[in-house]
Amino acid sequence: MDGLRHLPLTPPSVPASPSVSQWCKEEQSKAMSTVTDTTMEELKEWNRRYMDKFGFVFLICASGRGTPEILAELKKRYTNRPIVELENAAHEEMKITELRIQRLFATAEVAAPSVASLDPVTKAGDRLGIIGAYLTAVPKTSPENITGTSLRSKPPITTHVLDVSHGAPASGMEVILEKWIYDSNQPPTFAEQDHPGWKTLGCSETNSDGRSGQLMDIMDYIEPGFFRITFNTGKYAPMGFYPYVSIVFQVRENQKMEHFHVPLLHSPFSFTTYRGS
Repeated sequence: MDGLRHLPLTPPSVPASPSVSQWCKEEQSKAMSTVTDTTMEELKEWNRRYMDKFGFVFLICASGRGTPEILAELKKRYTNRPIVELENAAHEEMKITELRIQRLFATAEVAAPSVASLDPVTKAGDRLGIIGAYLTAVPKTSPENITGTSLRSKPPITTHVLDVSHGAPASGMEVILEKWIYDSNQPPTFAEQDHPGWKTLGCSETNSDGRSGQLMDIMDYIEPGFFRITFNTGKYAPMGFYPYVSIVFQVRENQKMEHFHVPLLHSPFSFTTYRGS
């Protein structure tokens, strides 16, 4: 599966930077404090099974999780289909990345080490530069200026696309996010697909990890209503069955503080969507 190249499979022979090593210890502190000989052996066995089934390591954001919780999650995810588990692994990697980026900036505020003082081993082991590029890869944005400040680290609505026919992220697919402004209390009907009541909030192209750029402002509270994400599947897969895919969903009043991740799992002759986290 080509998508596996995006997972962090760092060889044991390449030492991690001191900062990353320390963060790993802190993130896994609760797990290590709750581990027993029995659970350790069980974890090893289930990790081996997981690797044999999916072909990549079991990834989970261990911060604040005890060993029993991690083991239970491993057993639960082991039953998934490979394409679903690839998505789960990418999501967990993103959570780990965001946590470490936050710590990186917090550390930088206390002390900013000189780049010249880093030895070659530290430079080779330190993946933070790669992680930063992974997070900040935002291709095209909307013609309208997308701004906004918030306690959130990302917009309330996000998406990404997986090409299930290749088992890899779908790079370069155009995405448009719209909001229904004609009547917020009355949902749009099937006959109103081209109604002027749809307002474009943002547009982008998916990057090499299948994630779109910022499609709307970052804000603490999303205004309730009806939203539509449209994917230009016809341009991405000209010989496919679908010229485009539109997904309409509702954000309710009691959900305005929540995050809505609406992925697309696409192949030339089928597609699936769901509400992620």
